[in-house]
Amino acid sequence: MDKLLTMDKLILTTEIYVKQESELTAEERTLVETAKKSTFQSYAPYSGFHVGAALMLDDGTIVSGSNQENCAYPSGTCAERTAVFYANSQYPEKAVKSLCIAARDTSGEFTENPIPPCGSCRQVLLETEKRSGKPMKILMYGTSYLYVIESANLLLPLQFDKEIIK
Repeated sequence: MDKLLTMDKLILTTEIYVKQESELTAEERTLVETAKKSTFQSYAPYSGFHVGAALMLDDGTIVSGSNQENCAYPSGTCAERTAVFYANSQYPEKAVKSLCIAARDTSGEFTENPIPPCGSCRQVLLETEKRSGKPMKILMYGTSYLYVIESANLLLPLQFDKEIIK
């Protein structure tokens, strides 16, 4: 992410690659398929919006998660956090190399446009990336195209991290 500070404004730029599924590596396509399959494990009786996430650890292990709603909305969790928290608890010494997000809308079809992570998930992805000290590639799936970002750091340009609270 590039930063330019002028007298009265800060200009932030982020490179987001727009790709077709055919342009992905075999590893990335595996993550997309795993994220799509994970949407079918979602528990979303309230929103009807089924999200799946799949991540690859630096040793090639794939972990997936799905959104889990609760009628007391703050008690549920997003697919990205489900996958990341599981990976962090079961493989704390391993870095997350890449993560893919996919979603099916209320009609049951995969979304045409890529699905970005919510603000809470962005914060968790950032912390996970900083914890390992290695970049985490983020893939956001849509049937028409995908967004690919080379680092979770780029999802949250003004970051709240441990450096701020020191």
